[in-house]
Amino acid sequence: MIPKVCDSVKCFIISILENEVFDMLNKSRKDFIVIVLWHILSIKGRINFLQLGRFSPLTEQTYRNHFEKGFDFLSFNKQLINQVVSGERIIAFDPSYIPKAGKSTYGRGRYWSGVAGAAKWGLDICGFAVVDIVNNTALHLKAWQTPSADELAEKGLNLLSHYASLVTENAEQFKFFSNYIVADAFFSKRPFVKKVQSAGLEFISRLRDDSVLMYKFTGDRTGKKGAPKKFDGLVDAYNFDPNRFSLDFSNEEITIYSLVVYSKAFKMDIKLAIAIFYKDGRETARKLFFSTDLKQAGEKIVRYYQARFQIEFLYRDAKQFTGLNNCQGRSKNKLDFHFNAALTAVNLAKQDWLATKGKVDKPFSMSDYKTMYNNTLMLERFMCMFAINPNTPKNQKIVKELLDYGKIAA
Repeated sequence: MIPKVCDSVKCFIISILENEVFDMLNKSRKDFIVIVLWHILSIKGRINFLQLGRFSPLTEQTYRNHFEKGFDFLSFNKQLINQVVSGERIIAFDPSYIPKAGKSTYGRGRYWSGVAGAAKWGLDICGFAVVDIVNNTALHLKAWQTPSADELAEKGLNLLSHYASLVTENAEQFKFFSNYIVADAFFSKRPFVKKVQSAGLEFISRLRDDSVLMYKFTGDRTGKKGAPKKFDGLVDAYNFDPNRFSLDFSNEEITIYSLVVYSKAFKMDIKLAIAIFYKDGRETARKLFFSTDLKQAGEKIVRYYQARFQIEFLYRDAKQFTGLNNCQGRSKNKLDFHFNAALTAVNLAKQDWLATKGKVDKPFSMSDYKTMYNNTLMLERFMCMFAINPNTPKNQKIVKELLDYGKIAA
């Protein structure tokens, strides 16, 4: 056996499954969760039922049967994240396109693919992640598959209202980690912002460059008849009044000004943060960010929005290394299990990285962890088949070298 790498991952999964939330699961189901997450982490190439059956003690049909059963990935990841992430956190939200063929696949339709820059046939998932601001990394919380357009129409929903419903329905779970939901500029629309606020959460995003924003009137009342003056002119991002704004942050790369203004699109007051970006001493761009929390500092608004991009790296790692795009299932349950298992597997690798980050200060590389876990899987097999004791002083050194074999930064 090679206990250190393999057993540390398995023991961590088992420790989470021992929580009372999972008391209803029998031993065979818990054993399956350990096996499937470990093999998703350690198998190179496509991650599907066929591959899982080839490299593990379970058959392909066993995986098909177990994937059809539900599993509470939200509670599992809550326990995982709570053990490894502390301090400043936000909830990042972003849909992701999943290529998928087959007319009988649940939820298949035309969805936006950021890579292709166009709408393509396939599937769509709505993922939520907890972003650790200090370590600047995202950990998967839960992903929900988007129903087809016909199914949404039957419920009286469009794509945006469906995404908003996921926020409101799971608001209490999100508040366990943070009161801030952060999403990209696509979601800077009044119906979505209002839904987030109605759930008791604050929303942070980016505004369009041509957004209509107004200064709040702060002068004395004239005493004349009629409604009192509310606004005092339009905010021009390229020619704003610096005396009204507060300078929140400034260095060689960025300067941030903030002010409470009125948004015509949202029909409400927002905290505006104007970020001016520089390169080699010259201005390169200006972006408008906002928060529904009127007391939030402009520097935090920009920092939280920039941290949101970590969820994109989470999707990238899951697609490249843990088979997010490789599901052979067609049913709603199988797809849901596969998507969340693939993203949760990335969490397990990040858990090990965060646990050792204080000792070895190097950036997270899913490629390195995938290589190490695959080496562990193969070495375990060789040691078992050839009856080699890996715990002798000589073999321990060789095993350590082989575990790091092929890493980008061993």
